Amino acid sequence: MTAYELLVSGLHQIIPESSPQAVDKLLQFSDLLLEKNKVMNLTAVSDPCEVVTRHFLDCASLAPYVEKGQTVLDVGTGAGFPGLPLAILCPGAQFTLLDAQRKRIDFLSEVVDALELTNVLPVHARAEEFAFQHRASFDLAVSRAVAELRVLCELALPMVKVGGAFYAMKAADCEDEVGSASQAFAVLGAPAAELLRYTVPHDGVERVLVRLQKTKETPVQYPRRFKKIQTNPL
Repeated sequence: MTAYELLVSGLHQIIPESSPQAVDKLLQFSDLLLEKNKVMNLTAVSDPCEVVTRHFLDCASLAPYVEKGQTVLDVGTGAGFPGLPLAILCPGAQFTLLDAQRKRIDFLSEVVDALELTNVLPVHARAEEFAFQHRASFDLAVSRAVAELRVLCELALPMVKVGGAFYAMKAADCEDEVGSASQAFAVLGAPAAELLRYTVPHDGVERVLVRLQKTKETPVQYPRRFKKIQTNPL
């Protein structure tokens, strides 16, 4: 199957109502990503079909949980995952793509301009610093970053509104990591973790969305400085 066929078929399994325009924009994003990847380390993937299966269809698993009118923060977006594919698939929501590396944000700004996306704002900032000006500002936070869940939660949950949620994309065998983060969840205002399991279409890899529903405000002392978060996680 071609990248186009894989994408259309895979999206139909996840979000049957996805538009042809979204498919076109995702494939444009793939072209821009692979071209930039020749001079900048954005992804280990170099094949358009793998971009579809390993990146786009994995990120698309979050789309059913994003509602029209919501504000969504992608913490540690990297090459734009999961936030940019979600923004293409969920044009009725507003996305902020946050990353501490200027080169990544410059690339994402180029993509946003090239695809004429009006619902995406790439932001160059450290999450723990961005949080001070944006506490309880977003309906949802998402992350596909590889950081430990205790670290991710302290960075993301302070910026989520009470009643909102944080979705962390994790490997299938994340139960121990989730269990060790239970104290962090409680301290930060999202005491119960729900594990939403899924299989990426055409890839067969089993993955988990760790959903943390925020039920109370995060104490004002969080997030701490990043070095403190790393050396002494909750």
